[in-house]
Amino acid sequence: MSALAANVVGTAAALCSITSFAPQMIKIWNTRDASSVSLKTYSLTVTCFVLWTAYGVMIGAWPVAVANACALIMAAGVLVMKWRFSRGS
Repeated sequence: MSALAANVVGTAAALCSITSFAPQMIKIWNTRDASSVSLKTYSLTVTCFVLWTAYGVMIGAWPVAVANACALIMAAGVLVMKWRFSRGS
């Protein structure tokens, strides 16, 4: 496989991972309702992205580290909104 093809696939995967959280974030922000979001699932997802980011840094794979750090920010945003909009419920 060529390096170009691998980079295209990796970039597409990173963009999909990062943007996959946007619809959930937008829905929660607009409705101020995060009751349909699983706290356990998003806690595990955030933990996974932390570990993948650390792994990428440890092995010097900066594309892995940066992509997972961006996805971490998005997933953490959902998790923060879950906590914020669940208070007092």
